[in-house]
Amino acid sequence: MDRRAFLLLTLAGIADPGAAAQPTSGGPSSPPQTGAGPMVVSSIDTPFEAWMHDYIQRAIAQGLPAEVIRREFDGLTPDPDVVGFDGRQAEFSKPIGDYVRGAVTEVRLATAQRRRLGLTHLPDIEQRYGVPGEILISIWAMESGFGAVQGSKDVLRSLASLASAGRRRAWAEGQLDEIVRIIATGKASRAQLKGSWAGAMGQTQMEPSEYLHYAVDGDGDGRADIWGSPEDALASAAHLLQHYGWKRGEPWDREVLLRPGFDYSLAEGPSQTPIDWATIGATRADGREWRGGESLLPAKLVLPAGAEGPAFLIFDNHMVIRQYNNSIAYALSVGLFADRLAGDGPLVTPWPHETPLSLADRLDAQNALARLGFYTGTVDAMIGLNTRVALRAWQKARGLPADGHLTLDQLDRLRSEAAAAGAPAP
Repeated sequence: MDRRAFLLLTLAGIADPGAAAQPTSGGPSSPPQTGAGPMVVSSIDTPFEAWMHDYIQRAIAQGLPAEVIRREFDGLTPDPDVVGFDGRQAEFSKPIGDYVRGAVTEVRLATAQRRRLGLTHLPDIEQRYGVPGEILISIWAMESGFGAVQGSKDVLRSLASLASAGRRRAWAEGQLDEIVRIIATGKASRAQLKGSWAGAMGQTQMEPSEYLHYAVDGDGDGRADIWGSPEDALASAAHLLQHYGWKRGEPWDREVLLRPGFDYSLAEGPSQTPIDWATIGATRADGREWRGGESLLPAKLVLPAGAEGPAFLIFDNHMVIRQYNNSIAYALSVGLFADRLAGDGPLVTPWPHETPLSLADRLDAQNALARLGFYTGTVDAMIGLNTRVALRAWQKARGLPADGHLTLDQLDRLRSEAAAAGAPAP
């Protein structure tokens, strides 16, 4: 008998004495097991098995259904592809302009217009949740290519692999708990729970917890099928965005033009109204007037590609999109795609063509800023807000446009200054 079949449950009462083990739905099956008492562990000789044994005991102790856990974890093995994907850090950081250009294309826009014609329930979804159809279709396009690329991984196995690897254990175990609840309540079977290596599922790529709590029926057939029904997937995404705080009738982002001599250090700073931004030189790029009360809404200025690229005012709904996927590149792509679907033209200021920064480049920038006394954060190659704040301070001190955007020319200057300073990083 396969050694894996002996791994599970040491707790009394977990197995139904004398009953044959159920085959794993959607995963590897195991030979039947019988006995007059609880199943016992024959051996635990891999880290995955040790983690799984511990998780099973904790999950049952907190009240999750033992029968479901016994059945679904029986014979489970880690997915080496998932562990590999999770441990792989990108060597190059893709410039945001390249990302957006690849996401907002004429071909994809034309496909979206065609697919929209078949969404007969979309107006009802918009009315119910207050999220524009353009935003929902944009998310649909970005997440799965209109349902074409949903992922075929066994989500339970993927999340178990992530949990055992340890880097995101608490999150992955929480999602596993929700999968057990999904199966136990009959909302979906293990075989249906297919998705990406990171556990996102369906045409709008929802996490198991999001699916359990926010998946809804959008096409009126009485089921919430985010895999097979585009309108169920879009309605579920709308319900989730509503939960995150989507504000009906409000904008998400708007391109602005900055007058010469504008103080770029105001980017990513305090919010101001569009009226206030206009008084200091940030005006709508399309020349239109703000609608209704839009001119009085709080908005932040962002310069995602620096002083040479387009500038945007972002509103609260932009940050709601970031709750769905916490990336400014993603949120801007969703918003700009939605704008084009609604009839707006392309950006007035084009994205600059930039050379990608390698992992070593980003590490060098953070180390140089640290040596020069501008950066006190973690040196992790992630050019986040703290790094951009430090970069702005360095730029301002050197009389450069303080846009917080790292270019290769500025990186060379940072390296030279840090080498001349000769001080070790803090």
